[in-house]
Amino acid sequence: MTSLTQRSSGLVQRRTEASRNDREKATEGEEEERERDGQEEDERAGDKEARLTLMEEVLLLGLKDREGYTSFWNDCISAGLRGCMLIELAFRGRISLESGGMRRKSLLARKVIFKSDAPTGDVMLDEALKHIKETPTPETVQSWIELLSGETWNPLKLHFQLRNVRERLAKNLVEKGVLTTEKQNFLLFDMTTHPLTNNNIKQRLIKKVQEAVLDKWVKDPHRMDKRLLALIYLAHSADVIENAFAPLLDDQYDLAMKRVRQLLDLDPEVESTKPNANEILWAVVATFTK
Repeated sequence: MTSLTQRSSGLVQRRTEASRNDREKATEGEEEERERDGQEEDERAGDKEARLTLMEEVLLLGLKDREGYTSFWNDCISAGLRGCMLIELAFRGRISLESGGMRRKSLLARKVIFKSDAPTGDVMLDEALKHIKETPTPETVQSWIELLSGETWNPLKLHFQLRNVRERLAKNLVEKGVLTTEKQNFLLFDMTTHPLTNNNIKQRLIKKVQEAVLDKWVKDPHRMDKRLLALIYLAHSADVIENAFAPLLDDQYDLAMKRVRQLLDLDPEVESTKPNANEILWAVVATFTK
């Protein structure tokens, strides 16, 4: 009788433990499923963000959320956006720099070489690539930034200018569900504006820039993601990087700007010679920092 009671109590105990284990496994399974759902949601969100070009990211950082336009006092963003185009084309394998030669020409003296006219899927990038392909004599990175901006005294080269770049980029962001389109009256004239509608994408962009120079900071720029490194340089060149740092606390802001300054103090000529360096990227950096 006693042994039967012991066996039955042991059986109850094993069943209890089994049911407890089942509940724990179920709970763990639910947690794993929630984690997978969260990861999938992040990946979907990341996919949306990944579809933004460097030009669109820089413009998005510069746009006032409610007003839907960039600062009237910002005279750097135009050249910065053209620098974005050259780096984007280089990342996609459409252009490169000519060889430095035996005497090792400087980045600013080397010409941009056309490599491929395969469509990029972006109208403005294809337009810039067409100009680079059809120019009779190759130009330097600095010259292309000036030509694409229309900042040239040569009337024979005015046709290289890309017009209405900010408006066209804003329309791209409208199509991608990031901005919307409105009309605003400014006393003497009406202006089309593009206020922010999807704040999540902009906040992820801002967080990405902040983390790159704070929590995820690495001293070696060649260990950073190339697109993120380019974004930091170009956001600074376009005078919009402070918009990403504005929400930070004072000590975080100071640290972020200090690390951006460390990147700006690097010698592009030296960095461009390191393994896997993108020479167009460093040539654009040299154009804006020299």
